[in-house]
Amino acid sequence: MQLVFLLLAFLLSPGAEAGKIIGGCEAKPHSRPYMAFVRFKIPEKTSRCGGFLVREDFVLTAAHCLGSKINVILGAHNVTKVEETQQHIPVRRAIPHDDYNNSTKANDIMLLQLERKATLSTAVRTLKLPVRGDQVKPGMTCSVAGWGRIQVNRSTDTLHEVELKIQKDEVCKSLYEDLYNNAIQLCVGDPKKEETSFKGDSGGPLVCNNVAQGIVSFGKKNGKPPRVYVKILSYLSWIKRTMKLYKLQRSD
Repeated sequence: MQLVFLLLAFLLSPGAEAGKIIGGCEAKPHSRPYMAFVRFKIPEKTSRCGGFLVREDFVLTAAHCLGSKINVILGAHNVTKVEETQQHIPVRRAIPHDDYNNSTKANDIMLLQLERKATLSTAVRTLKLPVRGDQVKPGMTCSVAGWGRIQVNRSTDTLHEVELKIQKDEVCKSLYEDLYNNAIQLCVGDPKKEETSFKGDSGGPLVCNNVAQGIVSFGKKNGKPPRVYVKILSYLSWIKRTMKLYKLQRSD
């Protein structure tokens, strides 16, 4: 019996775990049909972010995911494999928030207008945005998913997910000081747990009760929670106005 316990301990040790978004697990394939894999180029290399479909022709992501030759993959689970559910769509126009600050990451939100409308299916769906009056309170459990690192120096090609708790604003204020603004940001992730989003997950949605309430933005380089998320509720007017504006300019 002791041998059995030793074997189990080895299999469950950190070095032997199956891949995780730090502290989470691999998502059931296509269980989050709104997820978008965003690939783009920055000087000398190709980078990746997450995002999510908010309309057939628009993906919402983080402004710091801006680069050249942006492409989106919808309906993916493993982004390195050819899956029948996948839709590869170039980005026609990237629209970061006018007041995005690359130094402080304030207003870290961006819309990507797709070259063509996505075809909705069981593997490709839009995600609801919050409505005025929606409240995200400390203690609430929400979830986040992405193709980012599953350990500080370990990447993955399959979608991973984790459940995270909303923290009081004071927790992030003490950690990030002037970089955290509770009017436009959310504090997410229990500092006592090793569960969080990380590099490569940027731009992905924080989902609370099937509604996108936040966008993965930034955090400590060591991957320790809590991390800072964009508060989508504060940008509803900008999102709606921007999508309406560029819908009217489709011929340019």
